Amino acid sequence: MGGLAGCLARVEPRREARKYITGLISDLPRKNCWMLAEHAGDRTPDKMQRLLERAAWDGFAAMRAVREFAVAGLGEPGGAVLVIDESGQEKAGEHTAGVKRQYLGCAGRVANGINVVYATYAAAAGHAAVAARLYLPADWAGDRERRRAAGVPDEVEFATKPQLAIEMLGEIIAEGSCPPWVTGDEVYGRDAKLRSFLEARCTGYVLKIPCSFRITLPTGQKMRADHAARLVPARAWQTASAGQGSKGERDYGWAWLATAGPRHHLLIRRSLTDPADLAFCYCHVPAGRACSFSTLVRTAGRRWPVEEDFALGKSWFGLADSQVRHYTPICRHLALAMAALAVCAITAALARPRTSTLTRPPTSPDQLPPEDPGLIALTVAEIKRVFNLITRTWQPLRHYLRWSWWRRRHQARARWFHQRARLRKRPAGP
Repeated sequence: MGGLAGCLARVEPRREARKYITGLISDLPRKNCWMLAEHAGDRTPDKMQRLLERAAWDGFAAMRAVREFAVAGLGEPGGAVLVIDESGQEKAGEHTAGVKRQYLGCAGRVANGINVVYATYAAAAGHAAVAARLYLPADWAGDRERRRAAGVPDEVEFATKPQLAIEMLGEIIAEGSCPPWVTGDEVYGRDAKLRSFLEARCTGYVLKIPCSFRITLPTGQKMRADHAARLVPARAWQTASAGQGSKGERDYGWAWLATAGPRHHLLIRRSLTDPADLAFCYCHVPAGRACSFSTLVRTAGRRWPVEEDFALGKSWFGLADSQVRHYTPICRHLALAMAALAVCAITAALARPRTSTLTRPPTSPDQLPPEDPGLIALTVAEIKRVFNLITRTWQPLRHYLRWSWWRRRHQARARWFHQRARLRKRPAGP
């Protein structure tokens, strides 16, 4: 909250933001303004709603403060990786800024909702989301009335997801807080403008590409990435870990091929159980930077933390629970949810060296289990539970009764308006 103080000029929104973030870390089943305000002890949700809608503060400046906090807390500036990816939120109706039927990764299909492009700072100690941009589809960007109704600022224009990534990367690089490596999935790997942007700024990347991506070999021959994989001799494959997973090391077979560009490589990942299961990354190593095969593998393996941030953010910190429609409130809620996640992620990172007492992993399939397997390090989820146990304050009964009254009265008013709207739609009688 000390880092966010500079983004909130008045003491009242600072207090409300603190209560908002505390509520996001709480065990509330839903993290909308009603439930957050009740949890905070407010008499109505007006203060919470004002914080998101009308209070004078910049959500993107708050994201910068979260970014400074995360980079300082997670450390490893020379070995960290910035991960770019998008995540969707299903929405009902057609009035939320950026909503339309589009592919949503959270649903795994085309559905009605919004998409947000995120950047995650991933270090060995932990990871946290540090930037976000709401994706505004082209039909939204060109509709003045719809933009005005959703509060979309005039300076926000249509930008593809890779262009939004470039916008975030430009800001992070200008701050001097961008790690030396960037990674992302096929949406970003196949975008030539994004790759050129990173290369011009001497930033290395290991970006996933589709199997149809065409590369140029040192001989000048052009071919698809999956066809190039057939040129790898059997002795060139190496087994290496893509990082620690929940069940141990994530081992794969890896190989890399040179290309016509002296600073570009094709990195190929192969499943150890299914040799036909291949994934491809296009890599750029800036001039003058020493780079090894293991560095590229480690960078490619750091792509998975962004998915964990999405899962934790939505399940535990209300990343998709805001229930707001306008552009600015959505961005502000994202900033506060990122702050809540960063608090627990950095606390877990600081506690990890002191809280893990795991025994050595088994070395053979028939090895007997130890009597005491030890303890895993404190996770982000466990930090959240501990925080709630030591900070929980119970409100007096009259507070909950007042909220029950307020909800029932609000719902009665909403029912009345719904009934009136239904009468208006009813055809006139004979």
